[in-house]
Amino acid sequence: MAIFANRALLSTGWATNLRVEISQGLIVSLQQGATAQEGDTCVDTLLPALANLHSHAFQRAMAGMTEYRKAGRDSFWTWRELMYRFTQHLTPDHVQAIAALVYMEMLEAGYASVGEFHYLHHQPDGTPYDNLAELSQRIMAAADETGIGLTHLPVLYSYAGVGEQPLESGQQRFGNDVDRYLALVEQAQVALGDLPDDCQIGIAPHSLRATSPQDLARVLDAKKTGPVHIHIAEQPMEVEQVHEGLGARPVEWLLSNAPVNHRWCLIHATHMTEKETRDMAVTGAVAGLCPITEANLGDGPFNGAVFLEVGGRFGVGSDSNVLVSMTEELRTLEYSQRLRDLSRNVLVEGDGSVGQTLYCNAALGGAQALGRAAGQIAAGMLADLVAIDSQDPALCALRPEQLLDGLVFAAKDHVVTDLWSAGRHQVRLGRHIARDRIVSDYRRAMADLMPRL
Repeated sequence: MAIFANRALLSTGWATNLRVEISQGLIVSLQQGATAQEGDTCVDTLLPALANLHSHAFQRAMAGMTEYRKAGRDSFWTWRELMYRFTQHLTPDHVQAIAALVYMEMLEAGYASVGEFHYLHHQPDGTPYDNLAELSQRIMAAADETGIGLTHLPVLYSYAGVGEQPLESGQQRFGNDVDRYLALVEQAQVALGDLPDDCQIGIAPHSLRATSPQDLARVLDAKKTGPVHIHIAEQPMEVEQVHEGLGARPVEWLLSNAPVNHRWCLIHATHMTEKETRDMAVTGAVAGLCPITEANLGDGPFNGAVFLEVGGRFGVGSDSNVLVSMTEELRTLEYSQRLRDLSRNVLVEGDGSVGQTLYCNAALGGAQALGRAAGQIAAGMLADLVAIDSQDPALCALRPEQLLDGLVFAAKDHVVTDLWSAGRHQVRLGRHIARDRIVSDYRRAMADLMPRL
């Protein structure tokens, strides 16, 4: 199969009349100054598609349920209690239908792959399903149905807080000790064999709150390859608790006690000192930023300018999935920096396009975080590609070198016309190829769920 694009963004800059040949999910050749051939899919502007590096799929069904203020001050922690209560009513069928909907939305928004940070493992009372990996397999079924590239990240969640505090009632569905967790990962690895070859398994110690130093060391020793994701420094209270319990701030402690390198993705590395920011950047780990969710939960802004100054790598994710929008994640990231610093055009080093810097860095960082050979249009890379319409009213007045500024700051996701995930052409003319069936299944699942809430 082949794609013909009027223009395409390569690592060397913009190319015109580009023909991209794809075989077995990989880009095998690029021809500039070409002409379209019979059978080619013709598009306007072709870009490397982003990875959505952090998702809790089931939370998509909560969108809009937690925006009502009651007496007292709302915070991440009050939101978390509502989320715990919501999880008590989810069945495996609900989980699969919700995940299929959100993965479809991701593909239509321009994401080719997802890192599913999956901590909903057991029945509501904490009893494992007969199949320990039941809910992981439901996530995989949703990925298979939608065609998204999945990096599945089963979560180790053992404690309610630093110091091995016992799990609370709302956390029982998440809980595993290390032995059961490793068994779950092994079963999920076997189940992954039914998915395309670009899909894979990583590990995700939930946080320094929900694991212990000894358990973290055991898991890392057992899984020496593949992605490692961890929540880190999302909230000031979390920083305080870790500092009190472990004697150092979360990022400081992790960098001193774990082999953090390019395999790692530190999610919500929000509350860092300047030294922590610089120290994290030089490890080669990816900062997993979820600007829409971080704004929704009142987490605070990332220390982006310092991080980029020393070559830090980042990607974006939709986390709670309250809104799935690739363009909105990127613009919210930049706007958070502008609001904090009372400045403009913050996340670019020296002169240059902010939109292109954000987009290209997120493409490369997200691919790294998910362990995917993607993030740029080049021979040998996965065909994770997205096409946009430069003639949309939001973009038609812009020169090619301004298109990514327009995409990030002026456009909405409807400018996406086509999306390929490892060569799978899942979005055509702006719609997922299975949209009607997926939406129907989701509505049926919500009709069953809502009376239970």
